[in-house]
Amino acid sequence: MKTAVEKAKILIESLPYIKSFANKTVVIKYGGHAMVDEALKSSFALDIILLKYIGINPVVVHGGGPQINEFLKKMNVQPSYVQGMRVTDRETMDVVEMVLVGKVNKEIVSLINYHGGKAVGLSGRDGDLVKAKKMKIVKNQLADAPPEIIDLGRVGEVTSINPDILETLDAKDFIPVIAPVGVGEDGRSFNINADLVAGAIAAQLKAEKLVLLTDVEGVLDKYRALIPSLTCAQAEEQIETGVIVGGMIPKVRCCMAAVRGGVKKAHIIDGRLEHSLLLEIFTRQGIGSEVLA
Repeated sequence: MKTAVEKAKILIESLPYIKSFANKTVVIKYGGHAMVDEALKSSFALDIILLKYIGINPVVVHGGGPQINEFLKKMNVQPSYVQGMRVTDRETMDVVEMVLVGKVNKEIVSLINYHGGKAVGLSGRDGDLVKAKKMKIVKNQLADAPPEIIDLGRVGEVTSINPDILETLDAKDFIPVIAPVGVGEDGRSFNINADLVAGAIAAQLKAEKLVLLTDVEGVLDKYRALIPSLTCAQAEEQIETGVIVGGMIPKVRCCMAAVRGGVKKAHIIDGRLEHSLLLEIFTRQGIGSEVLA
């Protein structure tokens, strides 16, 4: 009986959040361990379906780096990275699009539908959803030396989001699942970091929340303790002082850009925790780190 009462209390605790987020949009970047562990995959699908059933509009943007590397390995192609970005020549772009759009995307859609949801798979090319241009990376050099531009191939950055197709799907109660492939002015594909795509879509839709599922607890301070909440100014200071480092920097900057673009809150949470999405959205304490304007 005590366990049953505790469950009832959890439901009551979630009620204000259910009311507050009704008819609001939440953009979720799905990646990391949550995409490969079978139990976590089912947990994620059920979380997304629950959000939709109670009146929240989830939009899922997924990654797929490990799956791409696995396929390249079968082709005896060694992945190459510069400043954390995958060098994407024509052959690699074909693999990226085939794996992300043709395999990973469809698996996520099928899983959500299998558990009772109504998901539709998209890439950024569909309906010109994600317009992109070639990303330019400048190599760090001496102050008196001319800048050296590094060619990453078909790696892109978002120039604009066309929300028409998402609004159409939302009107019919479908859940969009988006592969982070954009389209350039020449009609060719660009490989884009999934965090950047999720952040740009969240800003365009003026989403209530952007949630990045990762393989870490959240943003950590210099003592390696979790920072539950920080403003953009505080995040910038933590980056400049070297507290936030490595792969966390682009994730935090993605969150900062999203909230500055109109998203109410952005969250970096541990996707290795079962039902982490629900714990973040529907509990008073939440989990992970939130970034505010």
